[in-house]
Parts: sequence; C-alpha cells; structure tokens
Amino acid sequence: MDGADRPVRARRRAGLPGGCIPRAHRAPALLAERDRVHRSITAYAELFEYFAGWDWPRSTDEAKRFLPAIKDFGAQYVDELTGIADGADVALTDILAINVRTEIMFTARVRTAMAQGAPAECSAFASVASNGHVVAGQNWDWAPFALDTVVVLQAVPDDSPAFITVVEAGLLAKFGANSDGLAVMTNALACTEDRGDAGVPYHVMLRALLDCGTTQEALECLEQAPRASSANYLLADRTGSMVDVEARPGGQSTLHQLERDGDGVLLHTNHFISPDFDAVDYTELVATTSQFRLRRLAETVSEAHELRDLAMFAAALSDHTNQPDSVCRHPDSTLPAPEQSMTVASALIDLTARRISLSEGPPCQRGFEEVDCSLLGQAERPLPR
Repeated sequence: MDGADRPVRARRRAGLPGGCIPRAHRAPALLAERDRVHRSITAYAELFEYFAGWDWPRSTDEAKRFLPAIKDFGAQYVDELTGIADGADVALTDILAINVRTEIMFTARVRTAMAQGAPAECSAFASVASNGHVVAGQNWDWAPFALDTVVVLQAVPDDSPAFITVVEAGLLAKFGANSDGLAVMTNALACTEDRGDAGVPYHVMLRALLDCGTTQEALECLEQAPRASSANYLLADRTGSMVDVEARPGGQSTLHQLERDGDGVLLHTNHFISPDFDAVDYTELVATTSQFRLRRLAETVSEAHELRDLAMFAAALSDHTNQPDSVCRHPDSTLPAPEQSMTVASALIDLTARRISLSEGPPCQRGFEEVDCSLLGQAERPLPR
C-alpha cells in the first residue's frame, strides 16, 4: 500500500495479535489491509444510517467540516489520512468519515437521546505494579464487526517516536504505546456539549498523543487545539507519571484531570467522574454498563491489596460478573445487531519492560499473546531530567 507508507518510514499493519509484517509477505498483507478498510467503510455506513439517520454522502459531507481543524492542528495527519485513502483506493472523504465516527455517532446519540444504546467502549487502567514496573491496559468494547477490521499498526514516523497501536483499519490510531515509553489508553465519553462542532476529531487526537514523549507533553497536546468531542485519555509514561484527563469539547478550560485512587491506580470506563464536571453526562440519558464496570474494576484491584501485577489486571479484564453487562463483554443476541457490543481487543502493556500482550476478542477466550515490540526500542529519546 504505497500511499499509506508516504507519511512515515514504515507503516505496517497486521490482524491481531499481529506484529511486524515480514518483508516477503507485505504485498498480500497490505491487500488484506485494503479489504479491511473497505469493510470499515461499509460497516460505518450502516451504523451512521442507524444512529444518525445519515446516508454515506451526507456522512462524508459532514466529515469535510473537520478537515480545516485537522490541518491547523497538524498537517502531517492529513498526509497520513491521504496516504491511507490512496493505499485503499478510496476517496479522502471516505477515510475522513470513519475517522470522525465518534463525532457522528455519539453526537447523534446525545442529540436524540434515543432509548437504545450505542455499542459500549472500554475499561482502562494504569498503575505501578508490585515489582515497580509501570503498567497500563484496557478492554476495547465495540461493535462485533470490528473483529474483521481491527489491526495492529506499527509505525516509525520521521520526526516523532515509533509507536504501536491497536486500531480499526482506516483510522489513524486508538490505544497503544510508543518508543519514548508513553502509553495512551482511552474511553469514549459523551455529554450534552457534544453538538458536532468542527474541531480536532477524537481519533486524530489519539494519533497526536502517540507523538508525545511524556504525560506532560501529552497534556500540552490536549490543550493545543479545540477538540471536537468528549473523550477520556488515560496516560502513563515510563517514569511512573500517570494522568487521567476527561475532556469535553473545546480547549484547555474543558479538561478535567483526575488523580490516582487510594490504591495508586487509575481506572476509567465511559462516564465522567470528575467533581468539576458540570454538564449532563450521556450516561444519565440512557442505560449504560459504565458505572458497574468501573466499580467492578475497583473491587478487583482492592481485593488484590498489594499483589498488583499484570496477571491480576488480566483477570480483571476477563471478569464476567453481571454478564452480559460485564467487564469482559460478549455480544447480547437479544439486542438489535447495531446495538450489540463485545470486547474486540484487550491489551496489557508493561512500559518498563517494553512489552505488549494482546487478546483478539474477549480475553477469556484466547488469552493474551505477546507482540513483537522490537520497534519500541527505536528512536528512543532520553528521559527528562
């Protein structure tokens, strides 16, 4: 996919659990990647119609509104979007549309306050383990079709850290870690301030955060430009610095920073918990599993006392209490297909050891498999003094 390689020296994708694509196998792998991008477009056309009532031409027209904000924030991200479009042989507006899927779907959900729920997203954590290692991870819960589109993207940009991210084909980034030792975990949020105003889209911001070397740089990045939608950004770096930032649409004044709990852990799901939050949370308008999942994660951590390690967090991400509304989520066949969700991927990251383990689908079924993270040893910048 020559176009997708233009913005970075290496931009490799493979299906989960994935890793670097051997050079001899890159052509068929990239053909599969093109098919995954087309599958993403088809699937989101159906979801946008269901949740927003927009056909694809309307969706791509809406997506164009975000292009100036992306260019102002970082023209290199427009280059990457263009490269993906060229490589997949689709229009740039098609790639724009799937990269603003959060802004389209969640704005529609808040606007209409529909009774049915959009697919739930994400239970995330960061902590210092009992052995002193800085660890982070999350379950990513989304529509079951994403099992066919999710990839492991490994990239070496020319002027920023190498990174590994788990993301849907055609989108710039989701959660992951970079060679400077920064991990970016995330949760979708929504509130009554999510009106679809043009700004930096959620998935463009996630890509920009992976260009940062520390949590402080990431905070500064979040403050730089008006964000288009609400989201939670859970950040940790190899020094042990951790921060959770709940962001409403807007700039610096609409960021809410959270501290670690009494156990020294950061946990987050899909609702605002900052005492400074003063809008109406989307979870107050519809039924949600978010509050339960957060309580259950906190209970698991508390029960572990001081024996926190990645095995404990793996068990927490595999928990089925209150199934199907559990941390480890499986499709609920009683719901209409567009409203179903499942744990599409799960990640455990050890920033100290530079290790990432991934599960394709619910972690209870396949467990975690370690990814080749040799890429994260490249282009490392020195620790701040």
